[in-house]
Amino acid sequence: MIPRIKRILYTTDLSDNSAYVFRYAINSAKKHDASIIILHVLEPLSATTNAIVDPYLTEEQEKKISKEKIAYVRDLIQKRLKLFCEKELNNDPDSVDRVESIELSEGFPAEIILRKADEFNCDAIVLGTHGKGFIRNTFLGSTSKRVLRRTRKPVFIIPLPKGEIDIVSHDD
Repeated sequence: MIPRIKRILYTTDLSDNSAYVFRYAINSAKKHDASIIILHVLEPLSATTNAIVDPYLTEEQEKKISKEKIAYVRDLIQKRLKLFCEKELNNDPDSVDRVESIELSEGFPAEIILRKADEFNCDAIVLGTHGKGFIRNTFLGSTSKRVLRRTRKPVFIIPLPKGEIDIVSHDD
């Protein structure tokens, strides 16, 4: 028996692909009468960047910058969600209510996605991938690949179609 999908974890990196992928998350949520949790992971600074920045910032300044970054990203996600809903869901305002929460976490994306999928009791994961350069059509993104290898939950990996642009950032 196939388990029922009641909660979907939609992960976004806020790239050009993110709103396009959200369309799939909404569609799946509607078909399964499920809710959606939106997750964005803020990656830690590299060791090199930390070594450069550390001598110039106090711990308080680092905490302040981190809080500001989280507030900025949360605001960005909420604005994109609102624009998406206005453009894509104007005939279906109930779909907006499927978004249960917007979560921001700091860490390495694949690890956080897997942890949050379990923590929030998600039944499926929806994420995008975007290859770069000549390997675009050959390999999955590294985060997508890591999630796929380490989970037992259904994972929907949505590539941005050739010629497609972010459905939120352009006017029709």
